[in-house]
Amino acid sequence: MFNSNRSNSSSNSRRRFQNKPKRHGNRGSKKKFASFDPSRLVQKAPSVVDEVKYAPENMFSDFPINKRLKENIKAKGYSHPTPIQDQAIPHILKGKDVVGVANTGTGKTAAFLIPLINKALNDRSARVLVVTPTRELATQVNDEVRKFSRGLNLFSTLCVGGLSINPQISNLRKRPHFVIGTPGRLLDLANRRNLRFGDFSAIVLDEVDRMLDMGFIHDVKSIVDNLPAKRLSLFFSATVSPKIKEIMRDFLDEPVFITVEAQRAAKNVDQDIVKIGEKPKIDVLHDLLVSDGFDKVLVFGRTKWGIEKLLSQLKKRGLNVASIHGNKSQAQRQVALKKFKANQVQALLATDVASRGLDIDDVTHVINFDLPETQDDYIHRIGRTGRADKTGIALTFV
Repeated sequence: MFNSNRSNSSSNSRRRFQNKPKRHGNRGSKKKFASFDPSRLVQKAPSVVDEVKYAPENMFSDFPINKRLKENIKAKGYSHPTPIQDQAIPHILKGKDVVGVANTGTGKTAAFLIPLINKALNDRSARVLVVTPTRELATQVNDEVRKFSRGLNLFSTLCVGGLSINPQISNLRKRPHFVIGTPGRLLDLANRRNLRFGDFSAIVLDEVDRMLDMGFIHDVKSIVDNLPAKRLSLFFSATVSPKIKEIMRDFLDEPVFITVEAQRAAKNVDQDIVKIGEKPKIDVLHDLLVSDGFDKVLVFGRTKWGIEKLLSQLKKRGLNVASIHGNKSQAQRQVALKKFKANQVQALLATDVASRGLDIDDVTHVINFDLPETQDDYIHRIGRTGRADKTGIALTFV
């Protein structure tokens, strides 16, 4: 336990998309943190020697994929497949629908991109649609497409809100092989007749549970209803609720189910609480950030206003910090993330918009400055550290 006084540590039936319902997240079914036992936030990560290493059945060199693609995989530093990659890639290469039940941080983006890029190389007319819940995740997927397809003459475009729609329309006219976007912007482009869901031969719904949490269920159903009947469909979610099963029935055809151990991300995370006591929270946070080892820190707060206030206070104290939240433009959010990833800022302050789908290397600490709303939010927050078999630290102020 940390003390606050210490300074260290199926059909094309619809042609138009009209009367879109308002999005409203319904999180009432989630387990609240309103009344909690602090001991639930304290857990020691097991020693690496105690962990049973996964032995993949395949190596990347074994997969029947393009030679240059293999070189790009190697250039990214991928030595052997993760469980979701090892199990999903062979089925996707065979053209089978796949349901992957896995959290972020398990390598699922590469699990679907590698075989889909190979599919596009074998059939240049093939087009792939990837639907994600957040702009940040869509941006990350688009970046990964470009890295994996370097030198392969494949093109992708990003279609998300918060950025000008005109360049996205211009890019769509070039018929890119990959279109990656969020539900609202994709439907907007479909309404404008700049995008036809019936043109795609492969579809990925990524982090479906998060899309439903954010109130996108009607948007997702509208997209699914207008997909071509003959297609490759990939479906990824950390959980499978009754509502998710309802979407799966309309979306998938005799899928292969692959489950990677739930909550895996938290296993590599030392979790502890910081008792605030009489000391102001800002002082406690400051003391931690100036301590040894707090090199790359994600700080989570509950509100956009609170995050901006915290940003101002920490900057006045001379700390190198940045922030992302819903009131920031997409360009501002991308700049902040880029700086954090490049180690140009020590700490990134964020609301839960950043708690899912972001793959940021070497985050040393996650600090819950404000208690998360739900237990699920807590798991996804702390999953930003302790990735790629490294141990991270999560601290929660109470």
